[in-house]
Amino acid sequence: MTLNHTHDPAARSWVESANEPGCDFPIQNLPFGVFRRQGSDEAFRGGVAIGDQVIDLAAVSASGALDGRAAEAARAAAQPALNDLLAMGPAAWSALRHALFDALKAGASGPGTEALRASLVPQSAVEHSVPTRIGDYTDFYTSIHHARNVGRVIRPDDPLTPNFQWIPIAYHGRASSVVISGTPFHRPHGQAMAPGAAAPVHGPCRRLDYELEMGFYVGPGNALGQPIPIAEAEQHIFGMCLLNDWSARDHQFWEMAPLGPFLGKNFCTSVSPWIVTMEALAPYRVPFAHPADEPQPLPYLDSPANRAQGGVDVQLEVVLQSARHRAQGHGGDRLSATSFRHQYWTIAQMLAQHTNNGCNLQPGDLLGTGTISGPTYEEAGAIVELSLGGTRQVPLPATGETRSFLEDGDNVILRGWCEKPGAARIGFGRCEGVVLPAVGG
Repeated sequence: MTLNHTHDPAARSWVESANEPGCDFPIQNLPFGVFRRQGSDEAFRGGVAIGDQVIDLAAVSASGALDGRAAEAARAAAQPALNDLLAMGPAAWSALRHALFDALKAGASGPGTEALRASLVPQSAVEHSVPTRIGDYTDFYTSIHHARNVGRVIRPDDPLTPNFQWIPIAYHGRASSVVISGTPFHRPHGQAMAPGAAAPVHGPCRRLDYELEMGFYVGPGNALGQPIPIAEAEQHIFGMCLLNDWSARDHQFWEMAPLGPFLGKNFCTSVSPWIVTMEALAPYRVPFAHPADEPQPLPYLDSPANRAQGGVDVQLEVVLQSARHRAQGHGGDRLSATSFRHQYWTIAQMLAQHTNNGCNLQPGDLLGTGTISGPTYEEAGAIVELSLGGTRQVPLPATGETRSFLEDGDNVILRGWCEKPGAARIGFGRCEGVVLPAVGG
């Protein structure tokens, strides 16, 4: 992805809130989501975030103000899910982005600009749905720092499995339990084996965890039996979001051998409302390489472009807001912060691996990157790492509380953004969810 005029850091919009310092959604971003007005019975439809507003793409499409490929893309995005838009591919995505950018730019005029003005809805007045009809959800395991940290909890003498440095590991999750940010969920039940016990017990999860992840949505799919080469992989990726793959660690660690995650992972996965496109992320691509003294990717997972700019430098943070925080009107305590650039495998490698055996992906499918942890303790992407497997209490200074795992009433908030000198700051918004007490048995 090369830079173009939509990445100009000096560009400003006539939507004044988009020009405010620290805004997640300036004119250089233009992420896509699905929305309707809160409390209404309107149909969900595609929208684009600009400042504190949402562009109603159904209204823009109906206005007839766009033409050509941009009009076709807007029409596809006006549906209750973005699958039709994602299926159209990069040329259509770019045409719509460029048309919106040109009509939103300060000083712009004409039918396109007037249609956008008339379509704006305040973000504070909308509710969101999961952006696509997710046919399949796959979660990877691609942070070597997270793998080593968790491995030390499970296998202290051999924390890293021998395949990790050779292959992007993944498992298939449950698409039906992917929910939009802000959706609360109940503490899950399951079976766990306590250390030294002779038999497992069944009951509510006692070691509930979050996972700081990013997700990426598949654009055009591939036919069954036709792998996607790594050199073409990013032509099949629409964009990225924040993702929290909530985890019941006590259930997970008991059930995962020999087939991997099941009930410990499939009860809830939260995604942020906005998909930041790969074109918007172009200024933040960074080189990728495994350390010279470690195994190098096999040829099918290697390409010059992936080495040159396969990584994405997204700044990430985790905030925990307890019920006591909320009672005091406090936003919560930051638990950790890191960058996606530390991931051991790139999104192109993940997609190439996923299709290498001929597995067919479909537009709108969701792929998770796995927990994102950096090289230091303060960059851990899950509380099982921060608490050293539950043996250490993690402080919440604002309230005087501590945590080794999540408690009922806890709200975990993920945030992500990109910034560097010479480029416009863009953000992903928030991904959050509140833990409710367990129900039933």
